[in-house]
Amino acid sequence: MFDTHPDITIWFRDLIMSKTGQQRLLMGCSMYDTAKQIVRSAIYNNRPEITEEEIKKEIFLRFYAQDFSRFDREKFLSSLAAK
Repeated sequence: MFDTHPDITIWFRDLIMSKTGQQRLLMGCSMYDTAKQIVRSAIYNNRPEITEEEIKKEIFLRFYAQDFSRFDREKFLSSLAAK
């Protein structure tokens, strides 16, 4: 979907590219942290009794479930439980 005016797209790209690599990395990290907090809040709102271990598992599944095979997902989830 391309619903942004081409001039705005160019302006925004130029704005982002005017930043240093470090600034862009920090922006990306900040956006990830914000997304993770939103997901954490949504999980907690649906299951207030959830444990921290279960929250970690749920966050992993919401962000990465489609990126791993079932075997690898289970292996990763088991390692979270072991900590």
